Amino acid sequence: MPRQYEMLSFGVLLVIIALVLVAYVALIITGLDQVLALVIALYGVWNIVLAGIRVKNPEKYGRSAYETLLMGIVLIALGGSWFLFIATQNIILSIVLILLVIGIIAVISALPSMRKK
Repeated sequence: MPRQYEMLSFGVLLVIIALVLVAYVALIITGLDQVLALVIALYGVWNIVLAGIRVKNPEKYGRSAYETLLMGIVLIALGGSWFLFIATQNIILSIVLILLVIGIIAVISALPSMRKK
């Protein structure tokens, strides 16, 4: 990843942490474990935005936009399922969310190879 994307991602991470901590201090979020789960999920959203940037500016030896998109989806699923578990104390909902995301990723990954040439 070029230097400017690293600095940009670090800055976005700091902004995400600051916003989630403000929500914690304002009592919108009640626990520090929820803070960490939301930081992970929101950083996954940033990875999806970064994937859109990578489509326009691909790198020769760097991670592709598709890989960055998948990483963002996985981070959102992990942070979201952790937050869901904290909020509901139901592990089944968290497992269902992760399995759903893994299934969607598998289907999306298989589609390009199924096209007729």
